[in-house]
Amino acid sequence: MTEQWIPSSKSELLSAIEHEWQALMQVIAKMDKRQLTTPDSGGWSPKDNLAHLSEWMTILMGYHMDKRPSHEVIGVSPDVTEDWDMEVINPILFKRNRERSMDEVMNDIKRVYAALVTKLTNMPFDDLMQPRQADDPEKRPLLLWVLGDTTEHFAEHRETMEKHLNN
Repeated sequence: MTEQWIPSSKSELLSAIEHEWQALMQVIAKMDKRQLTTPDSGGWSPKDNLAHLSEWMTILMGYHMDKRPSHEVIGVSPDVTEDWDMEVINPILFKRNRERSMDEVMNDIKRVYAALVTKLTNMPFDDLMQPRQADDPEKRPLLLWVLGDTTEHFAEHRETMEKHLNN
């Protein structure tokens, strides 16, 4: 198991996020409308992947960074987020976005990404290095959630969509 990369500055973080964002957008630019909206064997189209990324960047900002109640940020009843079970949460997010148009999804993800970059730009790097939760015995910094919902998540879904592009 390899150790997780941690940026040493805000500029390094923003650069890494932008790099993965651009790589994601380059994959999307190679697809036509049919490819963007055709589900893969798992039932998700590239459009669904983009809507998913947008939802999780919103959760990152509202829940992890602003510390608002998770169910309010996601717009669900409190029991849905009680255990942070992705097998419960992700299907809800998927269904919520399934019927949206490609244009709606693209406009939304670009808007959310810009809002997140602005939020990170205006946030001191030291704040990102503070524990996400004061009672976390591991004292994991907020930065881990930022990376998880940006660079790592973008790369994961880009790789999924690249496979879709090659089929």
